[in-house]
Amino acid sequence: MSAPRIFVQFVLAAAMLVMSLSAAAQSTGAGPGPTARDGSNSWLPTGSRGYLGLNIGRSEYRLHCGFSALNCDDKDNAINLTAGAMGGSFWGAELGYINMGRATRFGGEVKAQGLNLSVVGRTTRVWSFGLFGKVGTTYGLTESSSATGSALASGSESGFGLSYGAGVSFDFTPNLSATLGWDSYDFRFAGGNRDPVRATTLGLQYRY
Repeated sequence: MSAPRIFVQFVLAAAMLVMSLSAAAQSTGAGPGPTARDGSNSWLPTGSRGYLGLNIGRSEYRLHCGFSALNCDDKDNAINLTAGAMGGSFWGAELGYINMGRATRFGGEVKAQGLNLSVVGRTTRVWSFGLFGKVGTTYGLTESSSATGSALASGSESGFGLSYGAGVSFDFTPNLSATLGWDSYDFRFAGGNRDPVRATTLGLQYRY
């Protein structure tokens, strides 16, 4: 099966999962929300289980750099767009587009992007703060180039890889939060290598 076809099927399956969780949660109500300062369940309104997020930060590639680390610049800007839904008070699913920017190595460069589907777990918020963790899979697309004589493989690769991450959130309002997160995504690169690309990001999340 071709990479574009797998990519489209992954998008459709992930989107259906997120939408079904959101629809189920809204039809049954959000249930008891996280506890606020006064002990009431006021931070998440009933039915407000879906969310959208934008995260921006720095990526770090973990790649072989040829003969000298001086030939590498393994960090770049990273961006992550997410849409998710909580099927209960503490668990949900999240679909995200990730772009990890570019890294240079020994006269060439690599870039990685993809779609991520994760199971998300969240703790009860205390004093507007919360913790979250996630684990899932990424369907990644990578492109690699190399200088002549560098002995580094070049070309395009695609495939699934493990992803995981964790972070903290702070609620400005019942519907708007700031997040600080750390994530790791496994990508397949030219030459058959599977290497992690990691990102530390700041973001905003809107719940509806």
